[in-house]
Amino acid sequence: MSYASTLEYIHSVKWRGSKPGLSRTRALLASIGNPEKKLRFVHIAGTNGKGSTAACIASILQAAGYRTGLYTSPFILRFNERMQINGRQISDEELETITDYIRPHAEAMADAPTEFELITAVAMEYFARSACDLVVLEVGLGGGLDSTNVIDTPECAVITAMGLDHTRELGATIEEIAAAKAGIIKRGGDVAVYGNEPAANRVFEQTCAQQSARLRYADFSKVNIRSVGMDGCRFDYGALQEIALPLAGTYQPYNAALAIAAVEILREKGWKIADADIRTGLQNVSWPGRFEVLHRNPAFILDGAHNPHGISATARSLAQVFPGRKIVFLMGVMADKALDQMLPYLKPLADQFVCVTPANPRALPGEQLARKIRAFGMQASSCGTIEEGTRCAVSLAGKDGIVCALGSLYFSADVRRAAGACFCTKSVSINKT
Repeated sequence: MSYASTLEYIHSVKWRGSKPGLSRTRALLASIGNPEKKLRFVHIAGTNGKGSTAACIASILQAAGYRTGLYTSPFILRFNERMQINGRQISDEELETITDYIRPHAEAMADAPTEFELITAVAMEYFARSACDLVVLEVGLGGGLDSTNVIDTPECAVITAMGLDHTRELGATIEEIAAAKAGIIKRGGDVAVYGNEPAANRVFEQTCAQQSARLRYADFSKVNIRSVGMDGCRFDYGALQEIALPLAGTYQPYNAALAIAAVEILREKGWKIADADIRTGLQNVSWPGRFEVLHRNPAFILDGAHNPHGISATARSLAQVFPGRKIVFLMGVMADKALDQMLPYLKPLADQFVCVTPANPRALPGEQLARKIRAFGMQASSCGTIEEGTRCAVSLAGKDGIVCALGSLYFSADVRRAAGACFCTKSVSINKT
């Protein structure tokens, strides 16, 4: 198959839907020789910060000289971002070849795999063929029933910051969501936990006791943030002084601290990772779509925050990087998001909102989002396309203003393209009315 045909096949309607359970993934992997059995993993679950933490760990391992796989979702610009080795995305040719190999096995299954299960099998085969030393593996949703959880006990399980999200699938309380995430904790394993929710921590502690697993919390007392700006952060972590982290956002040094906690576990298990590797890895990490600066004058920030905990973190970062300034928010969300809990964090910062509809069947129409925002006492309008919304937001902000696009990772690629086109144009013709 060509690259286009490969993606069409992967996204085919025959694989759509969400079916909890690991049986299909196990059956598919068994039919291709269980490539996951040839690999070792750092397995990452959580509500927020999974991608950033995974990218930090992978970059540190690469700096230490290990052939490091990275599996994440969703992608921002190209599907191939979802599986990388040492920062290089799977090539179109490799994706085509491995999908062709797996296709007859998937089609022979009476209980067909879902799209994510099919992609997970492709990734496992890719990493195994490439002889990765260690794979940093991000769950798709939840933990225990996520298709990535077919692996044996990982070198380290990591649980990032917790919050309420995907409540329809995972549960309505922090305890229920934590129980789903705790499913990646396996017997005799080692676990690094962010630890921001006491109720969730109790669940993790109980699960670790039941599984005879060793739990370690990230030690945020070692974190001393020296600066946060549009170019990233500088912080100390205990004896590691003046770490440069090119990820902007006040929350990123804490994601990095969790990554260091996981790396410390790996070191204790015999992985050779020096302090210099931690410094170099963090200095070189790249993770798009999280408080990412796309332009200056006006400042244009792209952030993937899409739930109350994530929005609150982004709001704190905006307030610190742009103290006392008002912001034009370009916003698009999925229909199931808790807007009544998200909008209060943005209200003190907002000049006004420009609402758009992400290209996703679960998206809330921009007009409805604007009405909900106005009901909160804030100024909001809607645009028919993301391109129009981007130009409108930039025009409203003016040359010296600030635009922050947030609410969904699913419109990040479209916002990036629209911003690029907008700032390549010499003038913006949309009026500020």
